[in-house]
Amino acid sequence: MISQELQRPPTAESQPERGRAVYPDRHSPTPGGHRVRLMGVDLDVVTESGAVDRVVREAEAGRGGQVVTVNLDILRRCVKDPAFREKVDRAELVVADGMPLVWACRVQGTPLPERVAGSSMVSSLGKRLGERGLSLFLLGGEPGAAEGAAAKLREDTPGLRVVGTHCPPMGFEEDTAKWEAVKRAVMEADGGRGPDVIYVALGCPKQERVIERLRRELPEELTRRAWWLGVGISLGFLSGQVRRAPGWMQKCGLEWAHRLMQEPKRLVRRYFVDGPPFALRLFGSAMCRAMKGGRGSSGGPRGE
Repeated sequence: MISQELQRPPTAESQPERGRAVYPDRHSPTPGGHRVRLMGVDLDVVTESGAVDRVVREAEAGRGGQVVTVNLDILRRCVKDPAFREKVDRAELVVADGMPLVWACRVQGTPLPERVAGSSMVSSLGKRLGERGLSLFLLGGEPGAAEGAAAKLREDTPGLRVVGTHCPPMGFEEDTAKWEAVKRAVMEADGGRGPDVIYVALGCPKQERVIERLRRELPEELTRRAWWLGVGISLGFLSGQVRRAPGWMQKCGLEWAHRLMQEPKRLVRRYFVDGPPFALRLFGSAMCRAMKGGRGSSGGPRGE
């Protein structure tokens, strides 16, 4: 168990600069690549395999980070909420997880190589972690999802070290004791060393807020080297609690329809009220940029 003197108090919200000091390289661009800017959000120009390579390479070098997989709904949140966009902007790796984003980048003249879906990356990254002997921790999801996902990942990659799972109750982030339990679960994993990679399945924007707070409050020995990936419903897909859309629907940008059929009450507003107007705005913006010469490129650090 990690000693108590290494733990930080649960008051990091009042210390916003501490996390930034811990991660001086958080804005370094994808090695050998560049970024494109879509409605003010910088997206790394990278394939799924390239993203996995980046995470594994940096983890093996002892350099941590965060991956944000931006779909249409997350992009809408970024445009609507500048504070949330700053959280996304501070991530070390930001990828386009949505065909509308891939299409819009193509329209504005700054094409991306492919969609990098978080729901696929959880498996491909898990495989590479197993091959390289790196450890994985699963946080969140519905009850039983993390355990089921861990079993599936181990089945697909014998030798993968899933060093812990934790499904916190609703409202845990507002309860000091429950929050501390989450921190202990992560810190004490792998014999007190902590995991190399953490999948956080709490849905957007909660998972991004939780990741940011944990990176501030956990010991620097862990946060400097660990990678965090917000995975939304992905543990449910892996565990079989939720069925993922078939491949042809994913490629055609129709995965949302499959999700809607399974969870209509929760997703109807996202896909029929919030989504269509923003999609029109997105493609309108992309066409305007195309007419101006495709000035959507951003080769430098995020936030420039």
